[in-house]
Amino acid sequence: MGKAAYGRAMCSVQLRNLGLAFAVRPDCLQRCHRTPGGRAAMGAQAVLRAVLRAVNSLLQQRRYRAALAVLKGFRNGAVYGAKIRAPHALVMTFLFKSGSLREKLKAIAQATYTHSRNLAYFVFTYKGLMALQSRLQGKNFQLHSFLAACVGGWLVFGENNHINSQINMYLLSRILFGLSRLAVEKGYIPEPKQDPFPIFAAVTWGIVLWLFEYHRHTLQPSLQSSMTYLYDDSNVWHDISDFLIYNKSSAQK
Repeated sequence: MGKAAYGRAMCSVQLRNLGLAFAVRPDCLQRCHRTPGGRAAMGAQAVLRAVLRAVNSLLQQRRYRAALAVLKGFRNGAVYGAKIRAPHALVMTFLFKSGSLREKLKAIAQATYTHSRNLAYFVFTYKGLMALQSRLQGKNFQLHSFLAACVGGWLVFGENNHINSQINMYLLSRILFGLSRLAVEKGYIPEPKQDPFPIFAAVTWGIVLWLFEYHRHTLQPSLQSSMTYLYDDSNVWHDISDFLIYNKSSAQK
């Protein structure tokens, strides 16, 4: 095989290794090897492949698994926080907040960033402390999870702001359900003969509307806004425009 044919074959192999599935003209391959820029590009591709092989080899090392799990936990926390907060902030901002478009977009970005950052920090802290306790005591115990999460919650979600408040209250409702089910499973309380969910729903809605009507200031601002839209704004209208089409007329806004 001549040098030119060999060069074309090697270039083709390199392109296939990079997953580039398209036809390449032979004269283009020749220029790729002949020009300094082409040789530099092929050299950079070789370096990239070597780096990727080294990284993949590192990821398979069992002795680094705990540390790598902490890093991936940070990544997953950041991604999940952004996925959860961005659509919620988008809807709530455009429904209930006033201001210019730029101000609204800034508020959405800030809320998304805060939620994403806090969740990433918490997962990083929690998994890091779990790995540390396992290393110190040889294995994990149930208390380790509670202690690691307490530290992470204090450090990350301890600041009293509207993002942390929403997250903490969301979790509170979930753990009350979880603890109730656990208490039944462990036999601490008898299993109900009938589904208790209707009673739970009745008491929940009864309390929240009582608080809204007579102690509104005790509720979270976003809940106040939602309930004001539903129960107060529906008492006011002037004509068909703000009765059926809009919630408030332009004069009211």
